[in-house]
Amino acid sequence: MAVSLEEAGHTAEVVAGFLMRCLFTMFAEDVNLLGRDAFTRLLQSLRDTPEHFAPMVEELWQRMDEGGFSTSLRLNILQFNGGLFSESTALPLNRDQLLLLIEAALCDWGDVEPAIFGTLLERALDPVERHKLGAHYTPRAYVERLVMPTIIDPIRAEWESVHAAAILHATAGNLKKAVTECKQWHRKLCSTRVLDPACGSGNFLYVTLEHFKRIEGEVLDLLRQFGERQGSLEMPGETVDPHQFLGIEINPRAAAIAELVLWIGTLQWHFRTRGKVVPPQPIIRDFHNIECRDALIDYDGVEPVTGDDDQPLTRWDGRTTKPHPVTGREVPDESARVPVVRYLNPKPAAWPETDYIVGNPPFIGPAAMRQALGDGYTEAVRKTHKDISESSDFVMYWWNHAAELARTGAIQRFGFVTTNSLRQTFNRRVIEKHLNAKPPLSLLFAIPDHPWVDAADGAAVRIAMTTASGGEHTGVLAKVTRESESQGDGYDVVLQEKSGVIHADLTIGANVSEAEQLEANQDLSYRGITFMGAGFVLSEKEATTLIAQDPSMGSPVIRPLINGKDITGRIRNMYIIDLHGLSEKDVLCRYPNLYQRIVETVKVEREAKTGRSKDADAYAKHWWLFAKSREKMRYATSGLDRFMVTPMTAKHRFFVFVDGTVLPDQGCIIFANNDAHILGVLSSRLHIIWALQAGGRLGAGNDPRYNNSRCFETFPFPDASPEQQERIRELGEQLDAHRKARQAAHPG
Repeated sequence: MAVSLEEAGHTAEVVAGFLMRCLFTMFAEDVNLLGRDAFTRLLQSLRDTPEHFAPMVEELWQRMDEGGFSTSLRLNILQFNGGLFSESTALPLNRDQLLLLIEAALCDWGDVEPAIFGTLLERALDPVERHKLGAHYTPRAYVERLVMPTIIDPIRAEWESVHAAAILHATAGNLKKAVTECKQWHRKLCSTRVLDPACGSGNFLYVTLEHFKRIEGEVLDLLRQFGERQGSLEMPGETVDPHQFLGIEINPRAAAIAELVLWIGTLQWHFRTRGKVVPPQPIIRDFHNIECRDALIDYDGVEPVTGDDDQPLTRWDGRTTKPHPVTGREVPDESARVPVVRYLNPKPAAWPETDYIVGNPPFIGPAAMRQALGDGYTEAVRKTHKDISESSDFVMYWWNHAAELARTGAIQRFGFVTTNSLRQTFNRRVIEKHLNAKPPLSLLFAIPDHPWVDAADGAAVRIAMTTASGGEHTGVLAKVTRESESQGDGYDVVLQEKSGVIHADLTIGANVSEAEQLEANQDLSYRGITFMGAGFVLSEKEATTLIAQDPSMGSPVIRPLINGKDITGRIRNMYIIDLHGLSEKDVLCRYPNLYQRIVETVKVEREAKTGRSKDADAYAKHWWLFAKSREKMRYATSGLDRFMVTPMTAKHRFFVFVDGTVLPDQGCIIFANNDAHILGVLSSRLHIIWALQAGGRLGAGNDPRYNNSRCFETFPFPDASPEQQERIRELGEQLDAHRKARQAAHPG
């Protein structure tokens, strides 16, 4: 339906508004707010005269906005209002489109699950997201796993105290005081605000609202036992409703759906608990509780960025994808372009006053921000929030702002879903800053590593959950001890909980994250090169052929290349063209064959990415060189006949020697040392345990990640006697000999 209406020339925004009004009208008739099947019968009556659809439905929606008699339905219509029907335009439909709408109306929308409905509706109404309709939505159990400790548990604990006090008053014969206690707390509940500053279609807000309504039901039940009439408690401001659930969402379509989801959930709860009693009019109200704007920056405006030819620059829109012709995986669709803009006078965005904050901000790593969000926006955010490192994930801007509010007492608690890279260096520093501040922040609840389903594309990812508040408190650390695929969405997990002070690396016990980097360990460990261009890589046959043509191309110009998989599995016997230290003219004059190869592969690939970022432009300018050449690593390993490496990310942690001519890529950590004694210490159980604790984990495989600044530079190497050092060296030599023998036995 949405596709056909857009093909007829209507904008996606107009189509989205129209279909949301249709769906809410279907919901309204199924819960008897319009008269059972009234809208469906109207649609069926127009089956053979679809040209009458638009004027008749517009008349109905005008009556739903204002209340009164509808000539289309021949019924008195309640006043719905709420902004949804302030725009009453109905799009003209042909017969096929009308039949689709009738088919939808015949379904029962009364018991639709708002959280699922919101996610699916958002995708259905978004031309870019439609191909993801079959993707998973975030399971409700996952949402509740964060909502409960962040919001519901403290509120329920407060209610249980009030409940106990009210029972004591009633038992003592002071019924009036018991009623007063309950009513006062109920008013507090009805004024408690919850903010999701990246609310999407409102799943976190809806789940929180439903739990509020359950607690409210318990309060009203107790008041009824005390002889109070429930009707007097349903005045505006005297019941839990959507005005308490605040959201910030930059996508106008998702923001409108979030409001719709909250009202559908509220009305469902009303009819579930009150039967056929009609709620007060207007049925829905325009509380402006979902703000459509950016959550991180305010700005005076934007202006286009032009190139040297004064023509506007464009970039990939950061959203539109297409299937890769070979792998079938979704990749950026470079034909979907948007203007490159500059943000004028950016400043931090203010969030509405609230009591609790909860949500699931976007999963974007620091390296992907420019591509996904654009240079202009990325630079505006980083300029505005200078207290966040440019190497931190995008989500940390939300985490940092909420932490500041919690530390200063502006909110009671906050909780966010982040990727499980939260424990890695630059993200962890944001947490450490607040935990060590005055006044301090404390982590009340944390799950450091949990399976998740990315609502955007259904991809399996690993996430962390954290709940925090101001002051010094102990917390509960929950670790996933077992996970299995659920019959529904996501995974069923078993959690093991432990109480204590939760550190910035989401651990309890020894605070490994506070370990200082040791001077003795500096300038000894490095990450491998980042070549950024498949044209640099050669097979063994290609390398042999090129060197045979011109022996001067041998080391150090053509060098053996290894990556993490070469260390953990079979060596691929790959080589790489290393032109470090050479100018473009040098390469052309000395190695014309290599020059031509790099021109036809790497240069073309890099120039296609110009305009995306300053880094991309720099890489294109120096196209014959690696993106990250790691000069310090080269200097440190120069002259060594061998040095040690470990894969940065691997299920099992081990260390090996490689020949000094080898060039490891960015998936490896290099140790500029050829001493078997050091290899033995790194391979020891003590260091492995340290590395697992100090390092993070990465990706859906949840594999340990060796961060050399945290795992190596903080590790205190023990002194050893000469005899122990000699024995360790012997073991290291044996390990090295064993590895070489294995390689010889299984070449390639």
